[in-house]
Amino acid sequence: MTAPPSAAIGRTNVRVSALGLGTTALANMYAAVDPADASATLDAAWDQGLRYIDTAPAYGSGLGEQRLGEWLASRPRDELTLSTKVGNTLVPLADGEEGPGLFPGALRAQPVPDFSRDAILRSLEGSLERLGTDRVDMVAIHDPDGAASIEPGVDPYARSSFRQAMDECYPALDELRSQGVIGAVGVGMNGWQMLVDFARAGDFDYFLLAGRHTLLEQEAQQQLFPVCQERDVSLVIGGPYSSGILATGAGPDARYNYGPAPDDVQQRVAAIERVAAQHDVSLRALALRFTVAHPAVASVIPGARSVAEVEENVALFSQEIPDAVWDELVDTGLLRGRPEQNL
Repeated sequence: MTAPPSAAIGRTNVRVSALGLGTTALANMYAAVDPADASATLDAAWDQGLRYIDTAPAYGSGLGEQRLGEWLASRPRDELTLSTKVGNTLVPLADGEEGPGLFPGALRAQPVPDFSRDAILRSLEGSLERLGTDRVDMVAIHDPDGAASIEPGVDPYARSSFRQAMDECYPALDELRSQGVIGAVGVGMNGWQMLVDFARAGDFDYFLLAGRHTLLEQEAQQQLFPVCQERDVSLVIGGPYSSGILATGAGPDARYNYGPAPDDVQQRVAAIERVAAQHDVSLRALALRFTVAHPAVASVIPGARSVAEVEENVALFSQEIPDAVWDELVDTGLLRGRPEQNL
């Protein structure tokens, strides 16, 4: 097989494969994954040439990092680019206390937002221990908006930790970058608005934008992407399937933005499906290829919880999309504009 192409992160020496792997699913997001299946999924990603894996302490309260670390012990560390995040302190749960419901079977801890310098350094130390490595290539400030951006209609600045993130978290990561302890500094979140502010306030190498650059949402491409290109900030796209609906298609069980898909989203996806079907293109391939079409994007990191899902993502990523598909989506108002061809 031909491995996915790679791209540099910002002006750094860090490189990522254009198709990577997100680990929320392997950390039991929505449903538990057997440890053996998690390891096999990581094996499949490696065998398919994926050399970039993203994780975070918040994923399963450390379970994602722990599983990745156990797998990484048998792999050549220098051949893989790893990214994790800071901004959540894992506080042990008391007896009888329930953990985060989004990750059944998570480790016995609760992620608590904390962007102070001391918390950031402790968080990174914990990540290195769980990952079983002495370095992480890329580190992002995680959800400095308190995840407000995933709540429909909520002001994206309603729970802003921007000031503390820039005053305490960013300087700590910038210092570690200058020392060569980490290779690239970023921000990872769902909302694009605050990322514009971060791009203008600091010297960031990348932003991980989840669920907000998809067939269903293109505002970031209009407003965030030009700023990133101007400042040499690479984009990593998470959630290319919008929490599921762009993979499954419209239907009663379809999920969007971490919850049941509303009627207007269902109708829009159904219309996109009809266009794709007319050109004999799968919805999933269309969704995946759209995310990497813009030259500001270095990588897309769909999650996978099985070998089959990894192999399918790789196959979808290699599919070419006829120009006529993009043209019809634009003409019918389903896309704001034709994506620029990056690959």
